[in-house]
Amino acid sequence: MKKCDYCGKEITYFEQYCCDECQRKTLDFYDYQAKYSKFFGIVNAVCVMGIPIGLFMFSLVRPIGFTMMSFAVLFLGLMIVIFPFPVENMISSMKLKKAVDVTRIIGAVLLALGILLVILDFIFFIRF
Repeated sequence: MKKCDYCGKEITYFEQYCCDECQRKTLDFYDYQAKYSKFFGIVNAVCVMGIPIGLFMFSLVRPIGFTMMSFAVLFLGLMIVIFPFPVENMISSMKLKKAVDVTRIIGAVLLALGILLVILDFIFFIRF
């Protein structure tokens, strides 16, 4: 049987979605993705490049490098939670609803790791 492109419920071969609500939610998601994909791509690239640059700077100047890396992880997690845009392979294998949920979970884990790193940064590298 064929599955709904949004929720994954079984449907007939002549349909693409199981109901009008699934079709509306799918169209809303793709409109949201089209609206914010450039902003997400730019911030994502800056954060992803900030992590290795921060690690490199950590070997030279520990406080600055660790701070850069921790804030890059924090902002990357925040961006993925706010803008959960999964890749097309993930959408085709899991369907849209589950792919967005998994992407948000990954973003939440990155956000928690970023918060932990920022706290460790304040504890170990900020001297009062």
